[in-house]
Amino acid sequence: MEKEIIRLEKIVKNYKIGTVIVEALRSVSIVIEKNEFVAIMGPSGSGKSTLMNVIGCLDTATSGNYILNGNDVSQLDDNDLAEIRNREIGFVFQTFNLLPRSTALENVMLPLIYAGIRKGMRLERATTVLGEVKLSDRVTHRPNELSGGERQRVAVARALVNNPAIILADEPTGNLDSKTSIEILGLLEDIHKNGNTVLVVTHEEDIAKHAHRIIRLMDGEVASDIRNTEIKTVADYQ
Repeated sequence: MEKEIIRLEKIVKNYKIGTVIVEALRSVSIVIEKNEFVAIMGPSGSGKSTLMNVIGCLDTATSGNYILNGNDVSQLDDNDLAEIRNREIGFVFQTFNLLPRSTALENVMLPLIYAGIRKGMRLERATTVLGEVKLSDRVTHRPNELSGGERQRVAVARALVNNPAIILADEPTGNLDSKTSIEILGLLEDIHKNGNTVLVVTHEEDIAKHAHRIIRLMDGEVASDIRNTEIKTVADYQ
């Protein structure tokens, strides 16, 4: 049991749009173990973004149970969800979501401020993680002074800075060229090798092939959940 990090049991998520109820997720049950590398795939409207929001504690299910790292988060209020989110999950978004007027270092330190870490430790930890993503020479640069790939590296560093159990990446290469996409995939592979659980939401088959398991959604339900027997790595591009 202790190998489990995510357990979703019969998760339903409905949205009300006017008088119409939209069923975004229909009784989704998934178990993900620690240190898995999973891709969540599906066409537009399949429910993958909603599923990511529920897994990431950005949204709560209409019904069903969600156990995250041993904690039942199904019934938590917004404050408790925010605390668990900051402690357990690192997010990487397609649009980077960096503060434009803050330096790379300041952006990476943000989760540590929320976690109440003192300034000296924040600086030290953020500097270390920026080094790990090969941005030691960019710590004082603001997002508009960085390339797309460098911005996504800052976002990855920010996701890692709290030592979260799970990295949740939503279309992490969506705004990047192919060469930079491969670099970011390499980072995700390294994060997985270091013991993190990595979930990548993507509509690109090529990106999903890097995952060890591929879950496909269709119309709010799990259409398939298979082990990837032909795992692609960044080394395959060289």
